[in-house]
Amino acid sequence: MPAQNASNGGKWKVALIGSGNWGSAIARLVGKNIKERSDEFDTEVKMWCYEEDFEGRKLTEVINEKHENVKYLPGVDLGDNVVAEPDLIKAIEGANALIFVIPHQFIIETCKQLEGKVPSDTQAISLVKGVDVKDGEIHIFSEVIKEHLGIECAALSGANIANEVAKEAFSETTIGCRDIEVAKRWARLFESEKFRVAVSKDVLGVSLGGALKNVVAVAAGLIDGLQWGNNAKAAIMRIGLLEMKRFALEFFPGTEPETFVQESAGIADLITSCLGGRNRKCAEAFVTTGKPFDQLEKEMLNGQKLQGVQTAKELHQFLKARGKADDYPLFTFVYRVAYEGVKPDTITAHI
Repeated sequence: MPAQNASNGGKWKVALIGSGNWGSAIARLVGKNIKERSDEFDTEVKMWCYEEDFEGRKLTEVINEKHENVKYLPGVDLGDNVVAEPDLIKAIEGANALIFVIPHQFIIETCKQLEGKVPSDTQAISLVKGVDVKDGEIHIFSEVIKEHLGIECAALSGANIANEVAKEAFSETTIGCRDIEVAKRWARLFESEKFRVAVSKDVLGVSLGGALKNVVAVAAGLIDGLQWGNNAKAAIMRIGLLEMKRFALEFFPGTEPETFVQESAGIADLITSCLGGRNRKCAEAFVTTGKPFDQLEKEMLNGQKLQGVQTAKELHQFLKARGKADDYPLFTFVYRVAYEGVKPDTITAHI
């Protein structure tokens, strides 16, 4: 049966594109909510899962048998209405609401596979934290998805460490969507007593906060590795927040500056990423072990991707092309530590 029109209030059939740590946590949350709100949402959610082996078996088979992502979110019951599907096109078949939650390095390739296969009235939301830099231009991934697929795409971002969300610990998030009525529908899909959702029209600010904070979290992790203490880390967070806000306002006209200081997608996400999260953890290990970031990613992240250093590289390419790298000293310093061998303990000479 074809999906109803998602743009005019019909029932939403949801599909997730992604099944990592964050994707699985979101699948659990959404799967639970759609059962409770079956008047608005179809009660099954397909989750596209990049097929890989797990202890000699296909990961999707194990997920569907155990209702648990044993590799990326072990010990958490996803629910019997979350169905892992290794075929991307089959995963979205009949869906009219798509949740993109994959590492940002794979968005373009995934969208190309979906071109011509997604109805124009489909709604989408990006939970992807990063930016797309190509030919000297920079775009948020909501725009990239909209451009490739010809559909409207909102953004969700906030202080949302996946394992805590999966365990139903209290947290907040922000949905950015130009159509507030659609934003409210997304909010009803995601919101629970312990997962509080705010809505905003500022798609740009919500998306950029989630991308840029990863670079600052790397800097905070370097401080932890150096054992410079809380004062130093607080200073890095303040400097980083200012660079995030300035970058957004300079290169993305229409961004609302309040998003960075009032929303979970701004300052709260920055704080939690600098206190915990994979970017901080790997940057601390970079200092204490002397191992390169690509090795630490393989050793510490269980197949997840380290977003902060990749985003720092993309930002540097963009800023250097405009002669602006020196205007963003913290962003530039993180790039130089990761890719040019600059010593972390020289940070105060650079910012």
